[in-house]
Amino acid sequence: MKTTLSTLAHSRAGDKGNTLILSLIPFDEDDFDYLEREISAEKVKTHLKSQVKGEVLRYVLPELKALQFVCFDALSSGVTTSLAMDAHGKSLSYALLEMEIENFNDGRK
Repeated sequence: MKTTLSTLAHSRAGDKGNTLILSLIPFDEDDFDYLEREISAEKVKTHLKSQVKGEVLRYVLPELKALQFVCFDALSSGVTTSLAMDAHGKSLSYALLEMEIENFNDGRK
């Protein structure tokens, strides 16, 4: 069964120059293990490939029950210099939550 990340997590975003920082935080802490197992840096890079041109690094924050993704070359040279309509990272946090995931129910077992 497929669904989207938005059904089990929320995301926050920040931007520094051309670097995008996305956090992924489950609504229910019991779902953290599923997110840690299933959401890799490679999956995030593939999902955001139209915007993120550089490397994506993933950091696991077990004490916070969160994942953080640092995406390089993602904001068209930075928010203040970009001609893009909305180059801010916050719009990409919503894009991350649209990622399709599978086997979510298996993650809780």
